[in-house]
Amino acid sequence: MGTNEWHIEKRSSLETDSPLARESSNIHETGSLSIVVLGASGDLAKKKTFPALFHLYKQGFLPPEEVHIFGYARTKISDDELRDRLRGYLVPAKGASSKQLDDVSDFLNLIKYVSGSYDSEEGFRLLDKEISEHEYSKNSTEGSSRRLFYLALPPSVYPSVCKMIKTCCMNKSNLGGWTRVVVEKPFGKDLQSAEELSNQIGELFEEPQIYRIDHYLGKELVQNMLVLRFANRLFLPLWNRDNIDNVQIVFREDFGTEGRGGYFDQYGIIRDIIQNHLLQVLCLVAMEKPVSLKPEHIRDEKVKVLESVVPISDDEVVLGQYEGYRDDPTVPDESNTPTFATVVLRIHNERWEGVPFILKAGKALNSRKAEIRVQFKDVPGDIFKCQKQGRNEFVIRLQPSEAIYMKLTVKQPGLEMSTVQSELDLSYGQRYQGVTIPEAYERLILDTIRGDQQHFVRRDELKASWKIFTPLLHSIDRGEFKPLPYKPGSRGPAEADELLRKAGYVQTHGYIWIPPTL
Repeated sequence: MGTNEWHIEKRSSLETDSPLARESSNIHETGSLSIVVLGASGDLAKKKTFPALFHLYKQGFLPPEEVHIFGYARTKISDDELRDRLRGYLVPAKGASSKQLDDVSDFLNLIKYVSGSYDSEEGFRLLDKEISEHEYSKNSTEGSSRRLFYLALPPSVYPSVCKMIKTCCMNKSNLGGWTRVVVEKPFGKDLQSAEELSNQIGELFEEPQIYRIDHYLGKELVQNMLVLRFANRLFLPLWNRDNIDNVQIVFREDFGTEGRGGYFDQYGIIRDIIQNHLLQVLCLVAMEKPVSLKPEHIRDEKVKVLESVVPISDDEVVLGQYEGYRDDPTVPDESNTPTFATVVLRIHNERWEGVPFILKAGKALNSRKAEIRVQFKDVPGDIFKCQKQGRNEFVIRLQPSEAIYMKLTVKQPGLEMSTVQSELDLSYGQRYQGVTIPEAYERLILDTIRGDQQHFVRRDELKASWKIFTPLLHSIDRGEFKPLPYKPGSRGPAEADELLRKAGYVQTHGYIWIPPTL
Protein backbone atom coordinates (compact mmCIF):
# COMPACT_ATOMS: atom_id res chain seq x y z
CA MET A 1 0.00 0.00 0.00
CA GLY A 2 1.42 3.41 -0.97
CA THR A 3 1.95 6.18 1.59
CA ASN A 4 -0.87 8.34 0.25
CA GLU A 5 -3.28 5.39 0.19
CA TRP A 6 -2.43 4.61 3.83
CA HIS A 7 -3.15 8.21 4.87
CA ILE A 8 -6.51 8.18 3.09
CA GLU A 9 -7.52 4.88 4.69
CA LYS A 10 -6.29 5.97 8.15
CA ARG A 11 -8.14 9.28 7.98
CA SER A 12 -11.33 7.53 6.88
CA SER A 13 -11.03 5.09 9.80
CA LEU A 14 -10.53 7.93 12.28
CA GLU A 15 -13.48 9.86 10.90
CA THR A 16 -15.87 6.96 11.32
CA ASP A 17 -14.51 4.92 14.23
CA SER A 18 -12.99 7.29 16.77
CA PRO A 19 -15.16 8.19 19.79
CA LEU A 20 -14.45 11.88 19.18
CA ALA A 21 -15.64 11.66 15.58
CA ARG A 22 -18.75 9.74 16.61
CA GLU A 23 -19.54 12.19 19.41
CA SER A 24 -19.10 15.20 17.13
CA SER A 25 -21.38 13.67 14.52
CA ASN A 26 -24.08 13.08 17.15
CA ILE A 27 -24.40 16.83 17.77
CA HIS A 28 -25.36 17.75 14.24
CA GLU A 29 -28.35 15.47 13.73
CA THR A 30 -31.13 16.20 11.29
CA GLY A 31 -33.70 18.66 12.52
CA SER A 32 -33.35 21.84 14.50
CA LEU A 33 -32.48 21.90 18.20
CA SER A 34 -34.59 23.93 20.63
CA ILE A 35 -33.21 24.33 24.15
CA VAL A 36 -35.76 25.59 26.69
CA VAL A 37 -34.53 26.86 30.07
CA LEU A 38 -37.44 26.87 32.50
CA GLY A 39 -36.83 29.18 35.44
CA ALA A 40 -34.84 31.43 33.10
CA SER A 41 -34.87 34.42 35.44
CA GLY A 42 -33.55 32.46 38.45
CA ASP A 43 -30.04 32.29 39.90
CA LEU A 44 -29.22 28.77 38.69
CA ALA A 45 -30.12 29.63 35.10
CA LYS A 46 -28.17 32.91 35.13
CA LYS A 47 -25.07 31.59 36.91
CA LYS A 48 -24.79 28.06 35.51
CA THR A 49 -27.17 27.06 32.70
CA PHE A 50 -26.86 30.01 30.31
CA PRO A 51 -23.06 30.38 30.79
CA ALA A 52 -22.67 26.65 30.02
CA LEU A 53 -24.76 27.07 26.86
CA PHE A 54 -22.66 30.09 25.88
CA HIS A 55 -19.40 28.16 26.22
CA LEU A 56 -20.82 25.30 24.13
CA TYR A 57 -21.89 27.87 21.52
CA LYS A 58 -18.39 29.39 21.45
CA GLN A 59 -16.83 25.97 20.89
CA GLY A 60 -19.12 25.23 17.95
CA PHE A 61 -21.35 22.65 19.63
CA LEU A 62 -24.49 24.81 19.25
CA PRO A 63 -24.40 26.01 15.63
CA PRO A 64 -26.66 29.06 15.16
CA GLU A 65 -28.10 27.66 11.94
CA GLU A 66 -29.62 24.77 13.94
CA VAL A 67 -30.12 25.98 17.50
CA HIS A 68 -32.49 28.39 19.22
CA ILE A 69 -32.72 28.94 22.97
CA PHE A 70 -35.92 29.79 24.82
CA GLY A 71 -36.20 31.16 28.34
CA TYR A 72 -39.44 30.54 30.22
CA ALA A 73 -40.46 31.93 33.62
CA ARG A 74 -43.28 33.73 35.39
CA THR A 75 -41.46 37.09 35.41
CA LYS A 76 -42.95 39.45 32.84
CA ILE A 77 -39.94 40.80 30.93
CA SER A 78 -39.03 41.24 27.28
CA ASP A 79 -36.42 39.36 25.23
CA ASP A 80 -34.00 42.28 25.56
CA GLU A 81 -34.52 42.54 29.32
CA LEU A 82 -33.59 38.87 29.78
CA ARG A 83 -30.57 39.32 27.52
CA ASP A 84 -29.42 42.32 29.56
CA ARG A 85 -29.77 40.32 32.79
CA LEU A 86 -27.66 37.51 31.35
CA ARG A 87 -24.97 39.66 29.74
CA GLY A 88 -23.09 40.32 32.98
CA TYR A 89 -22.70 36.56 33.58
CA LEU A 90 -21.23 35.98 30.10
CA VAL A 91 -18.85 38.92 29.65
CA PRO A 92 -15.45 38.71 31.42
CA ALA A 93 -15.28 41.02 34.43
CA LYS A 94 -12.33 42.98 33.03
CA GLY A 95 -10.85 43.74 29.66
CA ALA A 96 -13.33 42.01 27.34
CA SER A 97 -12.14 42.16 23.73
CA SER A 98 -14.41 43.26 20.89
CA LYS A 99 -14.43 39.62 19.68
CA GLN A 100 -15.68 38.43 23.09
CA LEU A 101 -18.37 41.11 23.15
CA ASP A 102 -19.46 40.15 19.64
CA ASP A 103 -19.65 36.46 20.65
CA VAL A 104 -21.85 37.36 23.61
CA SER A 105 -24.15 39.50 21.48
CA ASP A 106 -24.46 36.79 18.81
CA PHE A 107 -25.30 34.21 21.46
CA LEU A 108 -27.86 36.43 23.20
CA ASN A 109 -29.60 36.97 19.87
CA LEU A 110 -30.38 33.24 19.84
CA ILE A 111 -32.45 33.64 23.02
CA LYS A 112 -36.18 34.34 23.03
CA TYR A 113 -38.20 34.78 26.21
CA VAL A 114 -41.70 33.50 26.93
CA SER A 115 -43.57 34.41 30.12
CA GLY A 116 -46.14 32.12 31.69
CA SER A 117 -47.11 30.16 34.76
CA TYR A 118 -45.84 26.68 35.53
CA ASP A 119 -49.23 25.03 35.96
CA SER A 120 -51.48 26.33 33.16
CA GLU A 121 -51.57 25.48 29.48
CA GLU A 122 -51.74 29.04 28.15
CA GLY A 123 -48.06 29.86 28.63
CA PHE A 124 -46.89 26.45 27.41
CA ARG A 125 -49.11 26.65 24.30
CA LEU A 126 -47.41 29.97 23.52
CA LEU A 127 -44.00 28.37 24.16
CA ASP A 128 -44.85 25.50 21.79
CA LYS A 129 -45.93 28.03 19.16
CA GLU A 130 -42.60 29.87 19.41
CA ILE A 131 -40.63 26.60 19.22
CA SER A 132 -42.65 25.43 16.20
CA GLU A 133 -42.02 28.73 14.41
CA HIS A 134 -38.28 28.29 15.01
CA GLU A 135 -38.41 24.73 13.69
CA TYR A 136 -40.34 25.86 10.60
CA SER A 137 -37.80 28.63 9.95
CA LYS A 138 -35.01 26.01 9.98
CA ASN A 139 -36.94 23.85 7.49
CA SER A 140 -37.20 20.98 9.98
CA THR A 141 -39.47 18.14 8.94
CA GLU A 142 -42.22 17.75 11.54
CA GLY A 143 -41.10 15.13 14.04
CA SER A 144 -37.40 15.38 13.15
CA SER A 145 -36.63 18.30 15.46
CA ARG A 146 -35.06 18.00 18.90
CA ARG A 147 -36.45 19.60 22.04
CA LEU A 148 -34.47 19.82 25.28
CA PHE A 149 -36.19 21.17 28.41
CA TYR A 150 -33.91 22.16 31.28
CA LEU A 151 -35.80 22.56 34.57
CA ALA A 152 -33.79 25.16 36.54
CA LEU A 153 -36.62 25.11 39.06
CA PRO A 154 -37.45 23.89 42.58
CA PRO A 155 -38.57 20.24 42.61
CA SER A 156 -42.01 21.21 43.96
CA VAL A 157 -43.04 22.38 40.47
CA TYR A 158 -41.51 19.45 38.52
CA PRO A 159 -44.77 17.45 38.29
CA SER A 160 -46.87 20.36 36.98
CA VAL A 161 -44.17 21.56 34.57
CA CYS A 162 -43.57 18.04 33.23
CA LYS A 163 -47.32 17.61 32.75
CA MET A 164 -47.49 20.88 30.78
CA ILE A 165 -44.51 19.84 28.61
CA LYS A 166 -46.15 16.47 27.92
CA THR A 167 -49.51 18.07 27.13
CA CYS A 168 -48.36 21.05 25.08
CA CYS A 169 -44.74 20.91 23.95
CA MET A 170 -43.80 17.40 22.78
CA ASN A 171 -42.46 16.57 19.35
CA LYS A 172 -45.51 15.93 17.19
CA SER A 173 -44.35 12.63 15.69
CA ASN A 174 -41.36 10.32 15.76
CA LEU A 175 -39.23 10.88 12.67
CA GLY A 176 -35.82 10.81 14.31
CA GLY A 177 -36.42 13.75 16.64
CA TRP A 178 -36.73 13.63 20.43
CA THR A 179 -37.94 15.39 23.57
CA ARG A 180 -35.72 15.24 26.68
CA VAL A 181 -36.11 16.68 30.16
CA VAL A 182 -33.27 17.63 32.53
CA VAL A 183 -34.18 17.84 36.23
CA GLU A 184 -31.97 19.28 38.98
CA LYS A 185 -31.42 17.94 42.47
CA PRO A 186 -32.76 17.59 45.12
CA PHE A 187 -34.82 14.67 43.84
CA GLY A 188 -37.06 14.48 46.91
CA LYS A 189 -36.21 14.71 50.61
CA ASP A 190 -36.32 11.01 51.48
CA LEU A 191 -37.11 7.64 49.93
CA GLN A 192 -40.88 8.15 49.91
CA SER A 193 -40.87 11.66 48.41
CA ALA A 194 -38.25 10.66 45.83
CA GLU A 195 -40.37 7.69 44.76
CA GLU A 196 -43.48 9.88 44.53
CA LEU A 197 -41.60 12.36 42.35
CA SER A 198 -40.21 9.54 40.20
CA ASN A 199 -43.70 8.08 39.77
CA GLN A 200 -45.18 11.43 38.77
CA ILE A 201 -42.48 12.14 36.18
CA GLY A 202 -42.30 8.48 35.12
CA GLU A 203 -45.98 8.49 34.19
CA LEU A 204 -45.25 11.25 31.67
CA PHE A 205 -41.83 10.34 30.24
CA GLU A 206 -39.86 7.19 29.53
CA GLU A 207 -36.61 6.71 31.48
CA PRO A 208 -34.42 7.43 28.38
CA GLN A 209 -36.08 10.87 28.18
CA ILE A 210 -35.29 11.81 31.81
CA TYR A 211 -31.87 13.24 32.72
CA ARG A 212 -31.42 13.64 36.49
CA ILE A 213 -28.41 15.93 36.66
CA ASP A 214 -25.78 15.78 39.40
CA HIS A 215 -23.13 18.28 38.39
CA TYR A 216 -20.41 16.42 40.33
CA LEU A 217 -20.59 13.71 37.66
CA GLY A 218 -19.53 16.33 35.11
CA LYS A 219 -16.35 17.36 36.93
CA GLU A 220 -13.16 16.58 35.03
CA LEU A 221 -11.47 14.63 37.85
CA VAL A 222 -14.63 12.66 38.66
CA GLN A 223 -14.89 11.67 35.00
CA ASN A 224 -11.23 10.62 35.18
CA MET A 225 -11.99 8.09 37.91
CA LEU A 226 -12.99 5.21 35.63
CA VAL A 227 -10.00 5.83 33.34
CA LEU A 228 -7.57 5.81 36.27
CA ARG A 229 -9.02 2.63 37.72
CA PHE A 230 -9.59 0.53 34.62
CA ALA A 231 -6.97 1.78 32.11
CA ASN A 232 -3.93 1.44 34.41
CA ARG A 233 -2.54 -1.99 35.33
CA LEU A 234 -0.88 -0.41 38.37
CA PHE A 235 -4.18 -0.09 40.26
CA LEU A 236 -5.89 -3.36 39.32
CA PRO A 237 -4.19 -5.58 41.96
CA LEU A 238 -4.13 -2.85 44.64
CA TRP A 239 -7.75 -1.66 44.55
CA ASN A 240 -9.26 -3.90 47.23
CA ARG A 241 -9.52 -4.65 50.94
CA ASP A 242 -6.15 -6.44 50.97
CA ASN A 243 -4.27 -3.20 50.31
CA ILE A 244 -6.61 -0.28 51.06
CA ASP A 245 -7.29 0.59 54.69
CA ASN A 246 -9.90 3.33 54.25
CA VAL A 247 -11.34 5.78 51.72
CA GLN A 248 -12.32 9.37 52.43
CA ILE A 249 -14.53 11.48 50.17
CA VAL A 250 -14.46 15.05 51.43
CA PHE A 251 -16.30 18.28 50.64
CA ARG A 252 -15.32 21.39 52.62
CA GLU A 253 -16.44 25.00 52.28
CA ASP A 254 -14.87 27.92 54.13
CA PHE A 255 -18.10 29.94 54.17
CA GLY A 256 -21.52 29.47 55.72
CA THR A 257 -24.97 29.62 54.18
CA GLU A 258 -24.41 33.26 53.08
CA GLY A 259 -28.03 34.44 53.19
CA ARG A 260 -29.40 31.09 51.92
CA GLY A 261 -30.01 29.78 55.42
CA GLY A 262 -33.78 29.47 55.00
CA TYR A 263 -33.40 27.32 51.88
CA PHE A 264 -30.50 25.28 53.28
CA ASP A 265 -32.38 24.61 56.53
CA GLN A 266 -35.02 22.63 54.61
CA TYR A 267 -32.37 20.14 53.51
CA GLY A 268 -29.16 20.18 55.56
CA ILE A 269 -25.69 19.01 54.57
CA ILE A 270 -26.57 15.32 54.11
CA ARG A 271 -29.38 15.96 51.61
CA ASP A 272 -27.50 18.85 49.99
CA ILE A 273 -24.10 17.21 49.47
CA ILE A 274 -23.59 13.71 50.87
CA GLN A 275 -26.62 11.73 49.63
CA ASN A 276 -26.03 12.85 46.04
CA HIS A 277 -22.59 14.30 45.17
CA LEU A 278 -20.38 12.29 47.54
CA LEU A 279 -22.36 9.07 47.16
CA GLN A 280 -22.03 9.28 43.38
CA VAL A 281 -18.26 9.64 43.76
CA LEU A 282 -18.24 6.63 46.12
CA CYS A 283 -19.91 4.55 43.41
CA LEU A 284 -17.15 5.35 40.91
CA VAL A 285 -14.43 4.56 43.47
CA ALA A 286 -16.00 1.26 44.55
CA MET A 287 -17.75 -0.19 41.48
CA GLU A 288 -16.57 -3.22 39.53
CA LYS A 289 -15.35 -2.90 35.94
CA PRO A 290 -18.38 -2.59 33.66
CA VAL A 291 -18.83 -4.83 30.63
CA SER A 292 -18.40 -1.76 28.39
CA LEU A 293 -18.64 2.02 28.51
CA LYS A 294 -22.30 1.93 27.53
CA PRO A 295 -24.28 4.07 30.00
CA GLU A 296 -26.47 1.20 31.19
CA HIS A 297 -23.49 -1.07 31.90
CA ILE A 298 -21.84 1.63 34.01
CA ARG A 299 -25.03 2.48 35.87
CA ASP A 300 -25.72 -1.21 36.53
CA GLU A 301 -22.41 -1.46 38.40
CA LYS A 302 -23.11 1.70 40.40
CA VAL A 303 -26.45 0.31 41.54
CA LYS A 304 -24.75 -2.91 42.70
CA VAL A 305 -22.47 -0.85 44.95
CA LEU A 306 -25.37 1.08 46.48
CA GLU A 307 -27.32 -2.10 47.13
CA SER A 308 -24.29 -3.56 48.92
CA VAL A 309 -24.08 -0.72 51.48
CA VAL A 310 -25.13 -1.93 54.94
CA PRO A 311 -27.39 0.21 57.18
CA ILE A 312 -25.58 3.16 58.76
CA SER A 313 -24.58 2.67 62.41
CA ASP A 314 -25.42 5.60 64.73
CA ASP A 315 -22.01 5.40 66.37
CA GLU A 316 -20.37 5.99 62.97
CA VAL A 317 -22.05 9.36 62.44
CA VAL A 318 -21.00 12.79 63.74
CA LEU A 319 -23.19 15.82 63.02
CA GLY A 320 -22.29 19.48 63.57
CA GLN A 321 -23.80 22.93 63.27
CA TYR A 322 -21.54 25.98 63.18
CA GLU A 323 -21.98 28.65 65.82
CA GLY A 324 -23.92 31.57 64.39
CA TYR A 325 -25.91 29.49 61.89
CA ARG A 326 -29.17 30.26 63.72
CA ASP A 327 -28.42 34.00 63.71
CA ASP A 328 -29.68 34.05 60.13
CA PRO A 329 -33.24 35.47 60.44
CA THR A 330 -34.49 32.92 57.88
CA VAL A 331 -33.33 29.99 60.07
CA PRO A 332 -35.60 28.77 62.92
CA ASP A 333 -34.23 29.49 66.41
CA GLU A 334 -34.41 25.81 67.37
CA SER A 335 -33.09 24.44 64.07
CA ASN A 336 -31.67 20.91 64.31
CA THR A 337 -30.28 21.03 60.75
CA PRO A 338 -26.65 19.88 60.44
CA THR A 339 -24.18 22.05 58.53
CA PHE A 340 -21.49 19.38 59.00
CA ALA A 341 -21.56 15.59 58.87
CA THR A 342 -19.11 12.72 58.87
CA VAL A 343 -20.70 9.38 58.00
CA VAL A 344 -18.95 6.01 57.68
CA LEU A 345 -20.42 3.66 55.08
CA ARG A 346 -19.60 -0.05 54.87
CA ILE A 347 -19.86 -2.06 51.66
CA HIS A 348 -20.69 -5.74 52.09
CA ASN A 349 -18.99 -7.42 49.15
CA GLU A 350 -15.86 -9.38 48.33
CA ARG A 351 -13.76 -6.38 47.28
CA TRP A 352 -14.58 -3.96 50.12
CA GLU A 353 -15.59 -5.97 53.19
CA GLY A 354 -14.03 -4.25 56.23
CA VAL A 355 -12.96 -1.05 54.42
CA PRO A 356 -14.66 2.10 55.81
CA PHE A 357 -15.79 4.69 53.27
CA ILE A 358 -15.81 8.00 55.16
CA LEU A 359 -18.04 10.69 53.65
CA LYS A 360 -17.41 14.11 55.14
CA ALA A 361 -18.98 17.47 54.25
CA GLY A 362 -19.28 20.78 56.03
CA LYS A 363 -19.76 24.53 55.79
CA ALA A 364 -17.84 27.34 57.55
CA LEU A 365 -14.71 25.20 57.89
CA ASN A 366 -11.03 26.16 57.76
CA SER A 367 -10.54 25.42 54.05
CA ARG A 368 -12.33 24.95 50.76
CA LYS A 369 -11.71 21.72 48.88
CA ALA A 370 -13.24 18.53 47.53
CA GLU A 371 -11.15 15.41 47.24
CA ILE A 372 -10.99 11.62 47.24
CA ARG A 373 -8.33 10.20 49.58
CA VAL A 374 -7.51 6.49 49.33
CA GLN A 375 -5.27 5.44 52.22
CA PHE A 376 -3.30 2.20 51.93
CA LYS A 377 -2.38 -0.15 54.75
CA ASP A 378 0.91 -0.03 56.65
CA VAL A 379 3.95 -1.72 55.14
CA PRO A 380 4.56 -5.03 56.96
CA GLY A 381 8.05 -5.36 58.44
CA ASP A 382 8.85 -1.64 58.63
CA ILE A 383 12.67 -1.79 58.52
CA PHE A 384 12.96 2.01 58.10
CA LYS A 385 10.88 2.76 61.22
CA CYS A 386 8.91 5.31 59.20
CA GLN A 387 5.30 4.34 59.89
CA LYS A 388 4.77 7.39 62.09
CA GLN A 389 5.48 9.63 59.12
CA GLY A 390 2.31 8.41 57.42
CA ARG A 391 0.89 5.92 54.98
CA ASN A 392 0.81 5.84 51.21
CA GLU A 393 -2.21 7.77 49.95
CA PHE A 394 -3.68 8.21 46.49
CA VAL A 395 -5.41 11.59 46.36
CA ILE A 396 -7.66 13.01 43.67
CA ARG A 397 -8.19 16.73 44.23
CA LEU A 398 -11.52 17.62 42.60
CA GLN A 399 -11.45 21.34 43.40
CA PRO A 400 -9.79 23.81 43.58
CA SER A 401 -6.35 23.26 41.96
CA GLU A 402 -7.33 20.00 40.25
CA ALA A 403 -4.65 17.37 40.78
CA ILE A 404 -3.88 13.68 41.19
CA TYR A 405 -1.01 12.78 43.50
CA MET A 406 0.39 9.77 45.31
CA LYS A 407 1.94 10.24 48.76
CA LEU A 408 5.08 8.12 49.11
CA THR A 409 7.85 7.65 51.63
CA VAL A 410 11.23 8.47 50.08
CA LYS A 411 14.81 8.93 51.23
CA GLN A 412 15.59 12.39 52.59
CA PRO A 413 18.29 13.88 50.31
CA GLY A 414 21.62 13.94 52.14
CA LEU A 415 24.19 11.67 53.75
CA GLU A 416 21.88 10.11 56.34
CA MET A 417 19.53 7.18 55.62
CA SER A 418 16.42 9.01 56.82
CA THR A 419 12.97 9.07 55.26
CA VAL A 420 10.44 11.77 54.44
CA GLN A 421 6.95 11.98 52.91
CA SER A 422 6.78 13.31 49.35
CA GLU A 423 4.54 12.83 46.32
CA LEU A 424 4.25 11.90 42.68
CA ASP A 425 2.19 14.79 41.39
CA LEU A 426 0.01 15.42 38.36
CA SER A 427 -1.26 18.96 38.83
CA TYR A 428 -3.50 19.95 35.96
CA GLY A 429 -2.59 23.64 36.02
CA GLN A 430 1.07 22.74 35.49
CA ARG A 431 0.80 19.72 33.20
CA TYR A 432 -1.99 21.01 30.95
CA GLN A 433 -1.05 24.65 30.59
CA GLY A 434 -3.36 26.54 28.27
CA VAL A 435 -6.02 23.81 28.43
CA THR A 436 -9.36 25.05 29.71
CA ILE A 437 -11.09 22.49 31.90
CA PRO A 438 -14.78 22.64 30.97
CA GLU A 439 -17.40 23.42 33.58
CA ALA A 440 -19.42 20.41 34.70
CA TYR A 441 -22.65 21.84 33.29
CA GLU A 442 -21.12 22.18 29.82
CA ARG A 443 -20.25 18.50 29.65
CA LEU A 444 -23.60 17.36 31.06
CA ILE A 445 -25.72 19.53 28.75
CA LEU A 446 -23.66 18.26 25.83
CA ASP A 447 -24.24 14.67 27.00
CA THR A 448 -27.98 15.36 27.10
CA ILE A 449 -27.96 16.59 23.50
CA ARG A 450 -25.97 13.49 22.51
CA GLY A 451 -28.35 11.20 24.36
CA ASP A 452 -25.60 9.83 26.63
CA GLN A 453 -27.00 9.07 30.11
CA GLN A 454 -23.75 7.70 31.57
CA HIS A 455 -23.26 10.70 33.87
CA PHE A 456 -26.88 10.98 34.98
CA VAL A 457 -28.72 9.26 37.83
CA ARG A 458 -31.01 6.37 36.90
CA ARG A 459 -34.25 5.83 38.80
CA ASP A 460 -33.17 2.64 40.59
CA GLU A 461 -29.87 4.34 41.48
CA LEU A 462 -31.80 7.24 43.03
CA LYS A 463 -33.98 4.85 45.02
CA ALA A 464 -30.99 2.89 46.34
CA SER A 465 -29.19 6.07 47.44
CA TRP A 466 -32.21 7.38 49.37
CA LYS A 467 -32.68 3.96 50.97
CA ILE A 468 -29.22 4.28 52.55
CA PHE A 469 -29.78 7.69 54.16
CA THR A 470 -33.53 7.92 54.87
CA PRO A 471 -33.45 6.25 58.34
CA LEU A 472 -30.69 8.63 59.51
CA LEU A 473 -32.46 11.66 58.00
CA HIS A 474 -35.74 10.79 59.69
CA SER A 475 -33.92 10.44 63.00
CA ILE A 476 -32.46 13.95 62.55
CA ASP A 477 -35.82 15.39 61.46
CA ARG A 478 -37.45 14.00 64.62
CA GLY A 479 -34.78 15.67 66.75
CA GLU A 480 -33.37 12.34 67.98
CA PHE A 481 -29.90 13.06 66.56
CA LYS A 482 -28.45 16.42 67.62
CA PRO A 483 -25.66 18.26 65.79
CA LEU A 484 -22.65 19.31 67.87
CA PRO A 485 -21.61 23.00 67.83
CA TYR A 486 -18.33 23.98 66.18
CA LYS A 487 -16.59 27.28 65.61
CA PRO A 488 -16.59 28.79 62.10
CA GLY A 489 -13.13 28.46 60.56
CA SER A 490 -12.34 25.24 62.45
CA ARG A 491 -12.04 21.62 61.23
CA GLY A 492 -15.53 20.91 62.56
CA PRO A 493 -16.44 19.05 65.76
CA ALA A 494 -13.49 17.33 67.44
CA GLU A 495 -15.63 14.20 67.65
CA ALA A 496 -15.40 13.90 63.85
CA ASP A 497 -11.61 13.56 64.01
CA GLU A 498 -12.03 10.92 66.71
CA LEU A 499 -14.46 9.02 64.46
CA LEU A 500 -11.86 9.10 61.66
CA ARG A 501 -9.26 7.68 64.03
CA LYS A 502 -11.61 4.90 65.14
CA ALA A 503 -12.38 4.08 61.50
CA GLY A 504 -8.64 3.56 60.93
CA TYR A 505 -7.55 6.78 59.21
CA VAL A 506 -3.98 7.79 60.08
CA GLN A 507 -3.31 11.49 59.66
CA THR A 508 0.08 12.58 58.34
CA HIS A 509 1.52 15.24 60.63
CA GLY A 510 4.04 17.67 59.21
CA TYR A 511 3.19 17.00 55.55
CA ILE A 512 1.17 19.49 53.49
CA TRP A 513 0.58 19.12 49.78
CA ILE A 514 1.36 22.38 47.97
CA PRO A 515 0.23 22.79 44.35
CA PRO A 516 3.37 23.25 42.24
CA THR A 517 3.97 26.67 40.75
CA LEU A 518 4.08 27.07 36.99
